[in-house]
Amino acid sequence: MAWTALASAVLVTALALYWFQPWKVFTDTYVDEAVPPALTTSTTPTPIPASAAPVAPTATPAGNEILTVGEFVTHEHRTTGSAEIHRLADGRHQLVLRDLNTSSGPDLRVWLTDQPVTLGRAGWRVFDDGEWVELARLKGNQGNQVYEIPASVDPRDFRSVSIWCKRFAVSFGAADLRAV
Repeated sequence: MAWTALASAVLVTALALYWFQPWKVFTDTYVDEAVPPALTTSTTPTPIPASAAPVAPTATPAGNEILTVGEFVTHEHRTTGSAEIHRLADGRHQLVLRDLNTSSGPDLRVWLTDQPVTLGRAGWRVFDDGEWVELARLKGNQGNQVYEIPASVDPRDFRSVSIWCKRFAVSFGAADLRAV
């Protein structure tokens, strides 16, 4: 009888440790990826040397452009930093997280969602209520990170970014995206 109780206690403890992963509270993963530069576009005519024949003005190629930005707010765990959606010169889109600082946790994901960011406990669980797309697992709980947005996803369909804990269906923090 004592062995059964001990085995049960060990099993429950092992499952709880796996499920909650409490050691992650004490560990950080720092990521410092190169953030794409945001270039300005120009339609200024190219100067023509006096000796050259007149040519119609040409525009310089379009560069990377920041479409939306937002600051993270805290939900389940203290979260700071900013989020930006970039349209690259080649037409691709990327989500850039700058100076992210949140808790490490089990099963953290980066989501684009159509839900508004609500402060406080009311905002913890709203992001899976509407449309959302998971970009990837969170690379690290601190630093600068870049996530590719699939070509099939139109960033204009989403208004926020959430650091989502899939295991517990809760947002660690989120940023409302506003047009620049």
